[in-house]
Amino acid sequence: MDWDEAERRKPALPKFETMSIEDLEDRIVALEAEIATIRGVIKAKQAARGSADSFFKK
Repeated sequence: MDWDEAERRKPALPKFETMSIEDLEDRIVALEAEIATIRGVIKAKQAARGSADSFFKK
């Protein structure tokens, strides 16, 4: 898959103007949960990298 193909496969953003307030708030909650998950993954990868760096520097 090349970059152009990946760009074409991106899902379209929802039309926020047509969404209800409740739907928008639900979307925010879902996105915040996803962000928290991603931050956890980043912290785990940083910890693993730190462990690997300290192992190989010895």
